[in-house]
Amino acid sequence: LGDADYEPGTVLVFSGKEEITICSKRNDHRVAGIVSTDPAHLMNGGLTGSNVVPLALMGRVPCLAIGPVVKGDMMVSAGFGYAKADANPATGTVIGKALETLEDGVKATIEVVVGKV
Repeated sequence: LGDADYEPGTVLVFSGKEEITICSKRNDHRVAGIVSTDPAHLMNGGLTGSNVVPLALMGRVPCLAIGPVVKGDMMVSAGFGYAKADANPATGTVIGKALETLEDGVKATIEVVVGKV
């Protein structure tokens, strides 16, 4: 369950009033995943509540990102529900790897592979 209804691509963390909430910190080690648009498998499909969030734990999903990002970069939280590239991320902070390139300073939705990297 989420603290609110989040738009697809939003980076979430294990925190808040419920189980997950929007990530507000850079390089947050509590990162949970990204809000999915079309989950292949919906775990806890019977979950009920005000804000049931389809959270991507693995797979290819759109992600709100802030550039610069180069395809293949490891992605970490950038705050405000966004992700950013990090060449030397701390253990436990990686969300996934970028499948697209994004110019410096640009905010956009890009494809990211979430999961073991």
